[in-house]
Amino acid sequence: MFGNILGKLGEMKEKMAEVKEKLNHVTVTGEAGDGKVRVTANGNRKLTEINIYESLVKEGAKVNLERLILEASNNALDQAEEINESEMKKAAKGLLPNIPGLF
Repeated sequence: MFGNILGKLGEMKEKMAEVKEKLNHVTVTGEAGDGKVRVTANGNRKLTEINIYESLVKEGAKVNLERLILEASNNALDQAEEINESEMKKAAKGLLPNIPGLF
């Protein structure tokens, strides 16, 4: 019995590593200020790029710019979190015993 559980845990660990690698190639983008600030992240919730519309920098609206970057970052990270959770659930489903409420 325990050997089977340990085997399943090993399978799950391997599958999670595969999912993590897959999520490195998923891209999500959050925007703010009608697209004037854009932040891109991967499925593992790591920011990969920030684009700021040139006119915002020239305006010198530092507080507004910081707020927009924060908003865009959170938008991208929220999307990445949803994808991450979905992929992890898919990977774990079938590897563990059917426990009600787990998936």
